[in-house]
Amino acid sequence: MLSANDSSGSAEPGDFDDDDDGPTFGEMLQALRERWALLLLAPAVAGLIALGVTYLIPPTYTASTTFMPPQQTQSGSAAALAALGPLAALAGGGAGGRTAGDQYVALMQSVTVADRLVDRFKLIEVYDSDFRVDAQKELAKNVRIALGKKDGLIKVEVDDTSPQRAADIANRFVDELRRVTASLAVTEAQQRRVFFEQQLQESRDRLVQAQQALQASGFDGAALRAEPKAAAEGYARLRAEVTAAEVRLQVSRSNLADTTPEVRQQQATLSALRGQLAALEKSNTTSGGPDYIGRFREFKYQEVLFELYARQFELARVDESREGALIQVVDAATPPERKSKPRRGVIALGAGLLAGALLIIWVLARASRHRPA
Repeated sequence: MLSANDSSGSAEPGDFDDDDDGPTFGEMLQALRERWALLLLAPAVAGLIALGVTYLIPPTYTASTTFMPPQQTQSGSAAALAALGPLAALAGGGAGGRTAGDQYVALMQSVTVADRLVDRFKLIEVYDSDFRVDAQKELAKNVRIALGKKDGLIKVEVDDTSPQRAADIANRFVDELRRVTASLAVTEAQQRRVFFEQQLQESRDRLVQAQQALQASGFDGAALRAEPKAAAEGYARLRAEVTAAEVRLQVSRSNLADTTPEVRQQQATLSALRGQLAALEKSNTTSGGPDYIGRFREFKYQEVLFELYARQFELARVDESREGALIQVVDAATPPERKSKPRRGVIALGAGLLAGALLIIWVLARASRHRPA
């Protein structure tokens, strides 16, 4: 049984008034007016302190150089390459999908270039690094390499505490790029030159072997009456066409299905050429002197291939010399006269604004806690 005191002490929902909705806008303004001196003086002091701290930070200078990378244009040997058909694709003709400027940027960001710069400028001691890899990482932080999307120019920016060293490192990036591109087949002409140089060497070795085999076979009257020279030259040309057709079909199959009209047409062409070659081989075999004629045909075939590769190799060398690794410097890096970091005004202003914001929050929070009930 409840007592009267218990019933009178029971709380009804309407007995509590939730008036604690936080300080009003007027109260907040009043609190800020009471602390106006602190709100003005403290941010100013914080900005001055931050400004003083910036003078303890060594200044950083930024040097930049801008250059034009080698332009890959369509070479004059493109028409001559058509004679080899799919051999042009194997010689590097399929590299057109790559962006040349991005490739040069990647070369300058390579470990090889960074390692050479670390050694040349003694960056391990400059950056006070314990290991070479730490100096390379610090160099990467202080270097920015960007490719202009509109003009195609590459810009290299280098930060350093020494203005002269910053300019020297920026200019050295261009020199190292020239050095790397001279040892690598980067451009389309360089890739073709390397390809045909390898093929020319292999063809020369096979030609020498065929010539030695032909000389070892000797000459006889039956072989002379067969007039093998004209037949061998025709056989060599036909066999070269078969080789080109086989490579063309192989390249097409790597990109297209066997059921496509292009592949079927190339299969039919290759089959017809093989039939002609087989018929020619059969007729030459029954005409007498097979040993000499066969070796003579092989010799003429290797001779034709050698001439083709030699012609393409010379054209690639001409294109490479014209295209070259011509890196044209638009703006060479010079020692900067003004520092780029630290930006003392920005740091001081930022410190003052941050201090002011924190003080406003503190004043409002304190006013809310000391608000009368």
